[in-house]
Amino acid sequence: MAATIEEIKVKDTNITVIIEQDKRLPLVTMQFVFRNSGTITDTTKAGLAKFSAKVMNEGTKKLGSSAFAEELESKAIHISASTGKETFVIEMGCLKEELDEGLKYFNMLLKEPNLTEDAIEKVRTTTLGSLARKENDFDYIASNELKALLFDGSVLANPASGTVQSVKSITLEDVKKFIKENIVTAKLIVVVGGDIEAEDVKAKVAKIIKAMPLGQNGEIKNYPVSKEPKEKIVIKETEQAYIYFGSPYDISVDSKDYYKAKVATFILGSSGFGSRLMEEIRVKKGLAYSAYAKVDVTKSSSYMNGYLQTKLDSLEEAKKTVKEVVAEFVKKGVTKDELEQTKKFMLGSEPLRVETMSQRLNRTFMEYYNGHELGHSLKELELVKELKLGDLNEFIKAHTEILDMSFAIVTK
Repeated sequence: MAATIEEIKVKDTNITVIIEQDKRLPLVTMQFVFRNSGTITDTTKAGLAKFSAKVMNEGTKKLGSSAFAEELESKAIHISASTGKETFVIEMGCLKEELDEGLKYFNMLLKEPNLTEDAIEKVRTTTLGSLARKENDFDYIASNELKALLFDGSVLANPASGTVQSVKSITLEDVKKFIKENIVTAKLIVVVGGDIEAEDVKAKVAKIIKAMPLGQNGEIKNYPVSKEPKEKIVIKETEQAYIYFGSPYDISVDSKDYYKAKVATFILGSSGFGSRLMEEIRVKKGLAYSAYAKVDVTKSSSYMNGYLQTKLDSLEEAKKTVKEVVAEFVKKGVTKDELEQTKKFMLGSEPLRVETMSQRLNRTFMEYYNGHELGHSLKELELVKELKLGDLNEFIKAHTEILDMSFAIVTK
C-alpha cells in the first residue's frame, strides 16, 4: 500500500495525516512533525531548537530521564525528538502489540516534558562538550563559516548547534517558550506507518492532539543568499586544506524547472566519479580524494554548495579549478552522453529510493510539505526521461548566479 494523505479533524482544525499500511512486519512508526519550528526559529539564541530537542529527550518531569528510558526499553519502545532547519520532530517506534503503550508514553512526554533546571544543566553540559570536540573538526568549522558568509546577517548564518556563548545563555524559560510556541497543533503534520489500521490509528492519535494547544503556524521566511562573493580563511593546525564553497541558486521548491536543477547538479558534482568536479579535481589533476557539489533548495533558502580537501600547497590551484569547472559548466552546459548516463542512473535507481516504508513515507511527506500533489516525484522522473539536451543546457546557461562563489577555507 502506497502512502496516502488523510485528515483528522480536532477542535475545528484539520490535521494532515500521512499514512502507509505495511503488514510485513508487526512494527509501527509515528512522527509528529512541526512546521516552521526548526533552527530557523533561533533568531535570538543560536542552537535553541536543537537544545530544546535534547531537553525533550530527557523524559518526563514525573519520571525523569532514567526512569522514562527504562520504562520504554522494557517494552521495546523508542521515542526521540530532533530538529531540522524548518521542522521539529518527535518520533515513536514500537511493536504493534505495544502501540497503545507507546502512544501513552508519547502523550506523557508531550503533556509534561522534563522542564527542570537539572535537565537544562545536563543538556548544557553535553552540548558544550560536543562543541568543544568540534573545535578540531575542520569540516564542521569550514561548513559553518560558509553558511556565515552566504547568509550573513540572518538566522541561517548561525551554527545549528549554537555557539559556546549562546548555549551558555539558554535558560529554562527559553526552552519553555520554544516548546509553547512550536509544539502546537497549528504546525502539526502526523506521519504514521506500519502494521496498522488507518481509522483505528487516526482515532488514537486524535486523542493525543486534543490535549495539545492550538497555537499559530505562520509563514516560513525565505532568506536570500549573498550575491557578493566572499572569502573567509581560518588558520588551524591541520595537514590538509578544507575548502567549502557556495553561491546563490535562483530556484524554488515549487519551480517547474526544479527537476532540471537536480539533473544539472548531479552532472556537475553529485554523481561521484562521473561528475565534472571529480573528473577535473581528482582524476585529471590529483588535487583531492573527492570533490562534491549539490543544490540545497528548501522553503527558507536556495543555494549551491560543495567541498573538497586538498594538500596545503595545492589550495590555490584547487580553488582556481573549482571556479574554472563551474564557469565552463555554465558557459557550455553538458554533453549528450552526460545527460543520457544521468537519465539511466536516476530512472534505474528509482526502486532503491522507495524500497522501505520510511522512504515512501518521507517522499509523500516532502511532496505534501513542498505543496505538490501526490505522485509528484514520479511525474518528475517522467520529465527527466523526456528532458532534451538543448532545454537542459538553456537552463544551465541561464543560472549564471552560481558563478558568484564564496569560499570558506580552513588551512595552516
